[in-house]
Amino acid sequence: MNIIFSGTPEFAVPALEALLNSKHKVIAVYTQPDRPQGRGLKVTPSPIKQLAITYELPIYQPETLRDPQIIQQLHDLHPDLFIDVAYGLFIPEEILNLPRYGCINIHPSLLPRWRGASPVQAAILAGDKITGVSIIKINQEFDAGNILKQQEIPIENHDTAATLLQYLAKIGAELLLEVLTEIENGQVKEIAQNNAFNTYATKIKKEDAKIAWNISAQGIERMIRAYNPWPIAYTTLSGETIRIWEAKILPHENATPGTIVNIDKNGIDIATKNGILRVIKLQLPGKKVLTAAEVLNSHQKLFVKNHSFSS
Repeated sequence: MNIIFSGTPEFAVPALEALLNSKHKVIAVYTQPDRPQGRGLKVTPSPIKQLAITYELPIYQPETLRDPQIIQQLHDLHPDLFIDVAYGLFIPEEILNLPRYGCINIHPSLLPRWRGASPVQAAILAGDKITGVSIIKINQEFDAGNILKQQEIPIENHDTAATLLQYLAKIGAELLLEVLTEIENGQVKEIAQNNAFNTYATKIKKEDAKIAWNISAQGIERMIRAYNPWPIAYTTLSGETIRIWEAKILPHENATPGTIVNIDKNGIDIATKNGILRVIKLQLPGKKVLTAAEVLNSHQKLFVKNHSFSS
């Protein structure tokens, strides 16, 4: 099968690798234009572009797929299938109708739950016990196409968006190859999504990760896991921005939310509306991620019992 693959972030890499190690032929790769990244804002190719370069694949990086020249370019490639994995650009109807077998997508949720840009983060924030991967036929409605295959996994209490995305990417790549075999054999089954159970995960902004201490410890702990690896949950103390990478929930103690109630080598305990949050790993401005014990060794004056974090 001649395949056009579109994708941009690390999540898409296992799927492209699986295709490159299969009997199928990737005839072109579409990925978003190189963007400034990191603290130095250095223009950097996407993970998918880097992999495509390694395999000397034809690479295209249009700003939009609506351009008639781009649509003609895709038509001239004569693909059997177009695969989208977190590409990040809208696919117009003209392109959906080009390939022999249409266009399919790998989405990291159990659709119709958590359509949208940040399904894994939304599942953690909501306290979902399970998530999964859906392979769907793409249509003009956002993440609403017929389901071709799904697999669910549990969300463990220690899971972050980073760990879940890594695992779901692996599962998605495996399911993709199964679907391709079913398509070729004429055995694929399409199941319409039940829109009555649709939920939507909006695109994450940096300010979403600012901690409000007047919510529960459970809610804040979910934020910390959901916003890892980006944008990282943060708060301020004495004018310093503190990023929190890992925490645990302790029993309730009566104190003003945001107040430091205890400090020792095990962590920095902070009061919330309901429960205590013990900060285990954190990051000071311009520094690397450290355990609370390591931070207290060098910055003990910053963390004082009964002082308060800002919401």
